[in-house]
Amino acid sequence: MISILIPTKDYDCHLLVEELHRQCEESGLPYEILLGEDGTSAANLQKNIIADTLTHCRRIISDCNIGRASIRNLLANNAKHPYIIFIDCDAVVEKQDYIKSYINALKSHDVVCGGLYHCRHNENSQLSLRFKYEKKADKKRDAATRNIKPYNNFTTFNFAIRREVFLSILFNGKIEEYGYEDVLFGKELERRNVNILHIDNKLMHNGLEENSIFLKKTEQSIKTLVQIEDLIDETALLNASRKIKKLHLEGIFIFIWKYFHQNIKRNLLGRNPNLILFNIYKLGVYYTIKHQNNNIHQ
Repeated sequence: MISILIPTKDYDCHLLVEELHRQCEESGLPYEILLGEDGTSAANLQKNIIADTLTHCRRIISDCNIGRASIRNLLANNAKHPYIIFIDCDAVVEKQDYIKSYINALKSHDVVCGGLYHCRHNENSQLSLRFKYEKKADKKRDAATRNIKPYNNFTTFNFAIRREVFLSILFNGKIEEYGYEDVLFGKELERRNVNILHIDNKLMHNGLEENSIFLKKTEQSIKTLVQIEDLIDETALLNASRKIKKLHLEGIFIFIWKYFHQNIKRNLLGRNPNLILFNIYKLGVYYTIKHQNNNIHQ
């Protein structure tokens, strides 16, 4: 009945696989767990070897890194059951009825999003930016809030979908780097009027990055956004840039960014990063990339 698909690269997720296998066995329903090693180095391939030993589990190994979208598409094409569950490799299953909750919800919906949350405390100052950002976002990640704008709140971290529906859409293979493949997929679900339900079937996100790495990932996601923004009508960053433009404040903002961006970056890399400054940083990076692209095409 269900195929659980886990894309990964150089990440040890054997505990996740073990818990999913246990719950699937208890359900008594047909299942499989596919682990997609996307360019994992030879030294790290042994970390998830358990997927080769458990019943109904197997790995699909891509020697080169084909990207976040393509590895998910590859896993879906290799799945054999009518329903698929996508789970990021840095997830932790704490709900004992996680699999059963999805099975029940899929009886009446084509797409079901389970949600995510983060640990309550963080003592590592090197993880402070991502932790503060995610904990603020967690306050709006209950199912009731997500269902207000179900397509806008779609995320690839933890969701279930009818395989037939997924294969008719697929993730945009042009997105090889980090960022916004979930936004594009959510927009396509909305365009096709596919029914979607958000439930509180959350997984804990255990993959917080150090501040410097998170900033680099943020910058990469903004590069992706600039490349595909003609396909996206709404994100918080695009809305903010449009508001600045409407108020004729672009010149002032760029002037401030030019002289203060290093100070802003130091704050974000420090022990107590400010999330307002983080939003300013993202806007500054967006305008910088747009300016660079305009110069290239002139």
